[in-house]
Amino acid sequence: METWMPLLGGLILLVAGGELLVRGAVQAAGRIGISPLVIGLTLVGFGTSMPELVTSVQAGLNGSPGIAYGNVVGSNIANILLIAGVSALICPVIVARSALRRDAAVMLAVAAGFAALAWLAPFGRIAGAGLVVLLVGYIGFVIRQERAAADGGALHDKSLALAEADPGLARPHAAKRLTVPLLTALAGLILVVAGGSLLVSGAVALARGFGVSETVIGLTIVAVGTSMPELVTSVIAALRRQGDVAFGNVVGSNIYNILGIGGATALIAPSHVPTEIVEFDAPLMVAVSLLLVLFAATGLRIGRREGAVLVTGYVVYLWMLWP
Repeated sequence: METWMPLLGGLILLVAGGELLVRGAVQAAGRIGISPLVIGLTLVGFGTSMPELVTSVQAGLNGSPGIAYGNVVGSNIANILLIAGVSALICPVIVARSALRRDAAVMLAVAAGFAALAWLAPFGRIAGAGLVVLLVGYIGFVIRQERAAADGGALHDKSLALAEADPGLARPHAAKRLTVPLLTALAGLILVVAGGSLLVSGAVALARGFGVSETVIGLTIVAVGTSMPELVTSVIAALRRQGDVAFGNVVGSNIYNILGIGGATALIAPSHVPTEIVEFDAPLMVAVSLLLVLFAATGLRIGRREGAVLVTGYVVYLWMLWP
């Protein structure tokens, strides 16, 4: 039980801290007068990915690349097989044609690029900086496109997923003071950092106690735990029959995870991606990304039958990982 306590405590702090951070940041930005689109693509997008970011960076600094990169790859696999699958089982996921052409294609490309880069070279600061620059450039490109067209894309949907779950979150209140939102965001950031530290130490202890590799823990428990914000918002969107939000949430998260979190981790704590991830999990991430795109392209929807296939695939994946 002592081994599980830091792990569970870290997960709780990450989820609670991520919620507070996003709420405070969005409310503060709205009161300053920043547009909801920019808020969504930056503050909400990075806020919901903050648990993965903090956990991967701290794991990298602690010399645990298996947890750091297992978290990135495992989160992407869980997003597609588990989160998209569960969402489709609850309510068929509708796919916008623009999201399929632009964002889903980018998700597939960056997944393949990550797998190739991990195979060819260590993740050093140059590679990390390149990934972060690509993310910044992509966000700028999406903002320009979103301003020119009324039809929202997947990264936009991902970024506003929390606001969809709680529409009051994105309403500007310019006349109100900033003190409470800023304190809320600061409290959330403190909780996220503390939760990430606890989660990493708990995961390492769990791996040692059960004789399981840190990579497997990173790919499973840590990955699913840090993906809780995306899981919650996708399930809420599906329950409200907003299946289009679920697709954008998954695709946008995967882009953020590879370019933002993978890039920041390599930039701050350069290391090799563990061999087992390079040889199995990264290619699998590319394969399930392609499967999601193929499912989405058939009729621009992911139905319950396809959702069942995705969830079954995640169960099989877990069975293959654990000794």
